[in-house]
Amino acid sequence: MSVPTVPYHPHHVPESEQPLVGDLVFEEMNSRRSVRDFSDRAVPRELVETAIRCASTAPSGAHMQPWTFVLVGDPELKRRIRIAAEAEELENYDGGRLPAHWREDLAPIGTDWRKPYLETVPWIVVVFEQRFGTRPDGTRQHHYYVKESVGIACGMFIDALHRMGLSTLTHTPSPMAFLRTLLGRPASERPFILFPVGYAAEDCQVPALDRKGLSDVMVEVIAADLEDYPDSSN
Repeated sequence: MSVPTVPYHPHHVPESEQPLVGDLVFEEMNSRRSVRDFSDRAVPRELVETAIRCASTAPSGAHMQPWTFVLVGDPELKRRIRIAAEAEELENYDGGRLPAHWREDLAPIGTDWRKPYLETVPWIVVVFEQRFGTRPDGTRQHHYYVKESVGIACGMFIDALHRMGLSTLTHTPSPMAFLRTLLGRPASERPFILFPVGYAAEDCQVPALDRKGLSDVMVEVIAADLEDYPDSSN
């Protein structure tokens, strides 16, 4: 059975305006920073729901949409998440679970096992990757390119929050299996990223970091550059 189609008309930007629009988008995205100093100011639930709806428009392998966004606003549950996350992080930082080179790379940023923001923020969103799904008849539905699909959705979630004036942090306490237990998720799901969501504190400080320039992250390749390499298509 073929999938029905509908007309598609992408948002039109006149060619003369495209460079300006692109620069504006870059400036907006370049102003985004990961935040660890949050305000306890309330965030309307509908704003977070809107960000999740935006994330759910992400492309996914075979359109399986293999993600679950778990929204947590209950103070007691946020407290339990903080306790469990800090226990894992304490083992990472002070228990020797992180290799020395990892701790050395993290040292300039100033992070440690303490995660008070998990209780400060009004919302926590934990994204789970669905390793497989279930068809209406109860049989298992295979999912494709799960990590790639969920990763794209998470990026769009971050973008949506930033555009609405909210802040977040990609927190990945390792291991994260405790989140599946705490949040009552099925065995088919695996924790992917934990997002604290809220407003940055008025006195928020972030590391003064430089991002790589275009020449450091992009290369252009033409056929002539590859003449010394075998043709992988043969």
